[in-house]
Amino acid sequence: MSAVTGYRSPLLARPGAVEAGGADRGVAAHYGDPLREQRALERTPGTVVDLSHKGVVTVTGPDRLSWLTTLSSQVLTGLAPGQGTETLFLSVQGRIETAPHVVDDGATTWLITEAGETAPLAGWLESMRFALRVEVADRTADWAVLGATGPVPGADGPSWRDPWPGIAPGGWSYAHPEGPHPGERRTWWEHLVPRAELEVRTRDLPLAGVWAAEALRIAAWRPRWGAETDERTIPHELDLLRTAVHLAKGCYKGQETIARVHNLGHPPRRLVLLDLDGSEHTLPPAGAEVRAGERVVGRVTSAQLHHEEGPIALAVLKRTTDPAAVLEVVDGNERWAAAQQVIVAPDAGQVVGRRQGGFLRGPRA
Repeated sequence: MSAVTGYRSPLLARPGAVEAGGADRGVAAHYGDPLREQRALERTPGTVVDLSHKGVVTVTGPDRLSWLTTLSSQVLTGLAPGQGTETLFLSVQGRIETAPHVVDDGATTWLITEAGETAPLAGWLESMRFALRVEVADRTADWAVLGATGPVPGADGPSWRDPWPGIAPGGWSYAHPEGPHPGERRTWWEHLVPRAELEVRTRDLPLAGVWAAEALRIAAWRPRWGAETDERTIPHELDLLRTAVHLAKGCYKGQETIARVHNLGHPPRRLVLLDLDGSEHTLPPAGAEVRAGERVVGRVTSAQLHHEEGPIALAVLKRTTDPAAVLEVVDGNERWAAAQQVIVAPDAGQVVGRRQGGFLRGPRA
């Protein structure tokens, strides 16, 4: 098996399970009570989210970490066993093509992927092997992913801990600094378990659907490949320089755009969080227009109902959109008033000749 359309998790047979759509089809959106599941995921140790629709690619061999470093945006040489990081594989124009979650166990580098990026990533890596001592394999048929906010009993395979919102060595924060980053309230782990044992390993664990995980992700300003990204996305737009890009590493595909925008320019778009009017009792779909007056300034990328903050969404807007503008989300005949929280500020980038300060920050001491 590989991460392909048509997958249905065996956990969809659990009582109350309702299948998710879109990128999360094949696993449960919820098990009958999304807000209760969200609170349990945040507060009850051992609660897990079925992410078995995700893909798993492995790279083995003595050259694996140095090889992946030459191909991607992050420095992976010296990655300690069990340390979670992420990297980006970019186009020549610096646009995000894949964004796997990375953990190494000392012998194997594990890349956890969204379903839609697994086959392209595995195929491209295989084509780039040349004479190096590396082996690439799609292991989705053997391993399933469980999400959680901490360690999980019985999850004794490799585990990836999300580095967000820390600023990695060589990284840079584009987020506005007023107050603590909301992502600091969220911890996130992705545990690998043998796929053949998925039902057994989760039999005695409380389950939450992917809607619960998505609500916590959105509130943490955490971008996701395939949701916040499209064919034009560069990392600066999503504040991904903090965790996925090393600005001082050697040459890799797309590096010229990374350096040019960071040092001399501005990203053309920027990520924001929208607080939505809850009186409609509905949520806008991904792709809904964000308008300032009658002008379309961006689109919603993800939306969920948060158990404390109410209806919230991430959206990508034109850089020049006024942070004080009155916004409205529009989908057909439905409209939602929206208040904007700035994540990536309009003047992000162009750091050459500027004092390091304000919202642009390098790694914390």
